[in-house]
Amino acid sequence: MVTIKNEQEIASLRRAGKIVVDVLHLVRDIIRPGVDTLTLDTEAEKLIIASGARPAFKGYTVPGVPVPFPGTLCVSINDEVVHGKPDRDRILQEGDVVSVDVGVRFEGFYGDAACTFPAGDISPEREALLRVTRECLERAVAAAREGATLGDIGHAVESWAVPRGYGVVREYAGHGIGRKLHEAPQVPNFGVPGKGITLKKGMSLAIEPMIMTGKEAVRTLKDGWTVVTADGSDAAHFEKTIVITGDVPEVITPWD
Repeated sequence: MVTIKNEQEIASLRRAGKIVVDVLHLVRDIIRPGVDTLTLDTEAEKLIIASGARPAFKGYTVPGVPVPFPGTLCVSINDEVVHGKPDRDRILQEGDVVSVDVGVRFEGFYGDAACTFPAGDISPEREALLRVTRECLERAVAAAREGATLGDIGHAVESWAVPRGYGVVREYAGHGIGRKLHEAPQVPNFGVPGKGITLKKGMSLAIEPMIMTGKEAVRTLKDGWTVVTADGSDAAHFEKTIVITGDVPEVITPWD
């Protein structure tokens, strides 16, 4: 069931979102060639705990995966789409693109956002991937107004990425968010304008385009978590949490 948040609940979402933004800014400043992904995770967890929150992803379980997610962050590099596990042996290289997803729980509410960062200088092709994926997010957020539909959001992503030669990840989607990390509805990155549920004031959504340079197929590694592009092409992931307010949504995680 889709939940509608009142002003007090939205205020709690804002406070959780502020911590998420602080973490993304911290990670942005740490990322560089030679840094291992566990260091990113450790520093992020320190900030989350110091803020009075707790990591939302650490210990998270899903049916069919026997091992809970081990990290505070999802850190996905190059062909990894989402759910990459932090590891001391995963050392960033010059030219990598690094997708970092952050979730926190604070005052009983969740915040969630993601950015893809360059490690050092990246190729023009990777720069273009990051730019287009971010543009997809901006267009999707702009489409998320009262009276619009989920299909309008998905179409905003798909209609921008696909004509430019990029693939859209279709197996994973954005989601509602509030007292649970993942609430109804799912928010796909493809759709038909005017189709799907109608957006109402007070809905809170995590919108997260996942775009790839190759074909639209992904697979999950043997660790049960890390999702990669099936053809080894690059992927990028940007995400913001928003609240439907009227013609212009309120961005709860304004990391930019």
